[in-house]
Amino acid sequence: MLTFDDLLARARSLVRDGRRALLGVAGGPGAGKTTLAEHLVRELNAGGEPWVAHVPMDGFHLADVELDRLGRRDRKGAPDTFDAAGYAALLRRLREEADGPDTVYAPGFERVLEQPLAGAIPVPRSARLVVTEGNYLLLDTGPWARVRPALDEVWFCEVDEDERVRRLVARHEEFGKAHREAVAWARGTDQRNADLVATTRERADLVVRGVVGWPRGAGHHRAGAGLGRVGADRAE
Repeated sequence: MLTFDDLLARARSLVRDGRRALLGVAGGPGAGKTTLAEHLVRELNAGGEPWVAHVPMDGFHLADVELDRLGRRDRKGAPDTFDAAGYAALLRRLREEADGPDTVYAPGFERVLEQPLAGAIPVPRSARLVVTEGNYLLLDTGPWARVRPALDEVWFCEVDEDERVRRLVARHEEFGKAHREAVAWARGTDQRNADLVATTRERADLVVRGVVGWPRGAGHHRAGAGLGRVGADRAE
């Protein structure tokens, strides 16, 4: 069974000859993608000049005003509620302009407002590894099919289904939903998206299973994130 240190070593190994590498972390809603990405970046950057950047897919959510216009706000988080083509274009730019003179800016996502935020994440030339995470990195339909070829590796996060749903409910409550509404969203819209994401698992380079264990003293930035061991294997 791989440890978190094994994952750190594998991430470091993606950067060869000083060239920029892109690592994707995929998985269903509540599977622990963001927490894994944040801890990878924090540990890899520790004790020196930062050389790893974190660029989440969530910055490419369509704004609520556009979702209202399209009639899709009631299923926010589904594949067609993102600017997938824009996300794929950013990944391509991060690779093609890796040695350019300019900082590349990526959008972020404001959880309290539940809205994307343009130009929130700087990726400087010094970033030799970019960790990006999101639900649909392995989806092979429409513009999403352009994402996987832009990434050096993609890891797929898995967690016990009851734990995944518990995390989602806690997250929705943290950001303002009443308990009943949070459960309904987690069991409805989120579950449909999770079922779709699960069908992409076999395309991953590595499957990270169970509740991921973090370095001692590491903080958590998502509601319901738990502690435990790292379990990982090759995608089957």
